[in-house]
Amino acid sequence: MPALKPTSYVARIVWLGQVPNRKASLRAVPIVHVDADFDGFPGEDHAGVTRPACVRVKAQHARGTIIRNVRQLSVISAEQLAETAADMGLEAIDPALLGASMVVEGIPDFTHVPPSSRFQAPSGATLVVDMENRPCSLPAREVEREAEGFGARYKPSASWMFGGYINYMDLGKSKIEAERFGGDFDENRAIQIMANFSWIF
Repeated sequence: MPALKPTSYVARIVWLGQVPNRKASLRAVPIVHVDADFDGFPGEDHAGVTRPACVRVKAQHARGTIIRNVRQLSVISAEQLAETAADMGLEAIDPALLGASMVVEGIPDFTHVPPSSRFQAPSGATLVVDMENRPCSLPAREVEREAEGFGARYKPSASWMFGGYINYMDLGKSKIEAERFGGDFDENRAIQIMANFSWIF
């Protein structure tokens, strides 16, 4: 039985970039074509089969430990990028300032795409999602260089997350034998309301 089930979601790549030297700058250089391989994007400073462990995995590895590189690319949602820009009071944010490798559109709530999800092209080329790359202060420096006074707004604007659902259930007739609420019930309905809210700082 397949563990990975195809969905009806379709994404379109609208921007490509690569970071030549992240020690010099996180800023990406826009590109129009790339021949990706198992190392990632050729010429990208985040490419490679292995990498030193960083702060994001400090609970698992001592910093600097050589581990498998599953963070070769940084993929950003065009829709969420636009939302972040609006929250900051900007017309738009250049994805190059965020060190993006790829911007896609068409996937709702992109931040919460589950780990191990696959983005697969008709050719069979496949990107595997590792995990959410939470907002950090490094892109804020690049934003500040281009839009003075707005850099400090980047991380808070990109860090709000809110989600929820309402679920209605009709379980039909049922018999409840609890001492206090026992009896036969012709209707057994329930409404679940769930909300989650988080602030990354």
